[in-house]
Amino acid sequence: MKAETFLPDDYRPAEDEPFMNDRQIEYFRRKLLHWKEELLAGSRDTIEGLQDSTRNIPDVADRASEETDRALELRTRDRQRKLVLKIDSALRRIDEGEYGYCEVTGEPISLKRLDARPIATMSLEAQERHERREKVHRDD
Repeated sequence: MKAETFLPDDYRPAEDEPFMNDRQIEYFRRKLLHWKEELLAGSRDTIEGLQDSTRNIPDVADRASEETDRALELRTRDRQRKLVLKIDSALRRIDEGEYGYCEVTGEPISLKRLDARPIATMSLEAQERHERREKVHRDD
């Protein structure tokens, strides 16, 4: 197991340092782990809330409104569950030394993009090409 990398609280990856050096890797690892923990805590809160709110509401309109709220909450949590899988995939890429590089071109993904979207797997240019192709080939 590798020794933990010292990372100051105010550290931000910079373009003038070697790409995906130990500090950058540790910065993104911590960012991903923190994001994952937030999502999992939210899921726990949702489960507890759903268990606590199981009650019989006599008014049909109120019951329908509560069911709609529950369905929306569950759909949101499902999206977040998928996001946790993407975070796990990014953490795996960090462990394998592949994090930060475009899966299409092999080129480095910009630090600004990774900071904004740490689960990114493609450079901005490759992502735009992918989305244009998807738009052209989708069935309307």
